[in-house]
Amino acid sequence: MSLGLTEYCPVYAPFFGAVGCTAAISLCCTYGTAKSGVGIAAMGVLRPDLMVRASVPVVMAGIIGIYGLVVSVVIAGGLGYTMPLYTGFVQLGAGFSVGLSGLAAGFAIGIVGDAGARGFGQQPKIFVGMILILIFAEVLAIYGLIVALILTTAATSGDVANAVRVAVSLLECVLMGVQVSRWLS
Repeated sequence: MSLGLTEYCPVYAPFFGAVGCTAAISLCCTYGTAKSGVGIAAMGVLRPDLMVRASVPVVMAGIIGIYGLVVSVVIAGGLGYTMPLYTGFVQLGAGFSVGLSGLAAGFAIGIVGDAGARGFGQQPKIFVGMILILIFAEVLAIYGLIVALILTTAATSGDVANAVRVAVSLLECVLMGVQVSRWLS
């Protein structure tokens, strides 16, 4: 009895998609949350009245975890018993794309959040600068999310050109949002 398994659709192909799913969800926000939390705890000793404002880095690190969750759900939706090896490798790449970019953004958010929260406890004027740096760090994870969505679209449809068109329109939306935010400030 053949289950549709061939040399192009081996039984181990879904394993790579599952590893990509795991990488997407597990690498994203852990360091940023932990490091920012240490800074908030230290700042709470100095100025307990500013604890809510100082929790912004932890919230932003948690948002990176949502990016990993979204990609994991998309990858999990594309897993199947018989799937091409190509699809498994692309799903692995998508998981590592969002996971490693989320890890890099989490490192930046953690370090800036820790130092920013401590400094914010002593000098409240640096709050705006801290938020701007956190936003720029968050964008790193958004880039990984966009690449992961392009990869998963190409893996499921097999149409790379259409996936690139979707990515360009997403990038245009992001750039339009940046221009609007500059105009408003």
